[in-house]
Amino acid sequence: MQITALGDSAVIVRLRDRFEDAPDETLNEILRTFRRLQEAAIPGVIELAPAYTTVAVFFNPLRMINDGAKPDGVIELLVQRIDEALAGGRRRHKRTATHMAEIPVCYDLEFAMDLKRVANHAQISPSEVIDLHRGAEYRVNCIGFTPGFPYLSGLPDKLATPRHTVPRKEIPAGSVAIAGAQAGIYPQKSPGGWNVIGRTPFRLFDPQRDPPVLLQTGDQMRFRKITREEFESLNG
Repeated sequence: MQITALGDSAVIVRLRDRFEDAPDETLNEILRTFRRLQEAAIPGVIELAPAYTTVAVFFNPLRMINDGAKPDGVIELLVQRIDEALAGGRRRHKRTATHMAEIPVCYDLEFAMDLKRVANHAQISPSEVIDLHRGAEYRVNCIGFTPGFPYLSGLPDKLATPRHTVPRKEIPAGSVAIAGAQAGIYPQKSPGGWNVIGRTPFRLFDPQRDPPVLLQTGDQMRFRKITREEFESLNG
């Protein structure tokens, strides 16, 4: 484990060098570290952000100083408290229970602007792309890019498709997409270079909700195929 400064108000706790070598084990370790730091409630820490191989710890330097840190020793004190919070917690454990979500997706061509591109790349039919995509089980590795955007592992190898060389200026909210070996869902209308193969009527980010994001890091999920009529009814 390495802890390094990220500017003057955050540190990065790096647990692994590579995610791809052991993705499931790495994510479990990230989640354990994230939860231990949450439970520690270190004074001055204002946010924790888990990612593929790291947990970012954001803090308020003034609050750390008010809690006894020297002005030139804030990061040193934070690193010490992180070490104390994680002491004895680096042994392996079984995966803790996680939320299993089901996300409805309409794969109609109106919503699936890249379905044929993915099918051509995989040398299979569009219907086979759909069957493979909805038949897999995914896991949320992290949330990022835009609020609520889930980076998903579990995409069948056959469907791995390079992202577009030139990103689109606008991807509709709810678009379900593929990039390389990952899957994802665009929570808001935004630019993007991923291959869009469907759309969900679910809102992945709603600032009025608690929590505002529908999916959390570590969640497991599946996609469920729906008709255009079902899409409209769920979107209403």
